[in-house]
Amino acid sequence: MSSGVCAACRRSIDAAARVCPYCGADTSTGERVDTQAMLQEVFRPKNLTKSETVMEYARQRQGIVIGVSVAVVFLLLALLHQFVTARNDSAVSDAPAVPLTEIADVSNLAADSTQTPLPPLDFQYEGRAQAMRTFIAEPGAIAPAAPVPATTTAPQPPAPPATTTR
Repeated sequence: MSSGVCAACRRSIDAAARVCPYCGADTSTGERVDTQAMLQEVFRPKNLTKSETVMEYARQRQGIVIGVSVAVVFLLLALLHQFVTARNDSAVSDAPAVPLTEIADVSNLAADSTQTPLPPLDFQYEGRAQAMRTFIAEPGAIAPAAPVPATTTAPQPPAPPATTTR
């Protein structure tokens, strides 16, 4: 530990510092220390392959990578469009055009308008075909009470109180 003053440049530094932040010398002896070697010793760098280095570079610059990717895709689509347009202009066929009725016969649409019948569906009735065709109430069920008929006469308003005059 040092006394808080660098032996080489005589500046006041933190007492816990091993190296002077101003001149890079050892705080107690004053001799210059190779700080790069010390940093390499403390912070050991990872050994990366070429592909890992490229991926790390792309990871740090995602916005640029996405922008360049979008530009490349747009350029490829533009080139493909140019190629197809130029080919369509120059590659003309001498064969007659194929009518649409040969590809999709639209004259036989009557068969499409009829409904197809449902196939027979065989359900398992547990031996009783009646069970699937009728409503079976559970034992002990009672029918709900019939609704009370509404009265047809409206209630009479109360009579006004009789007043006496003198």
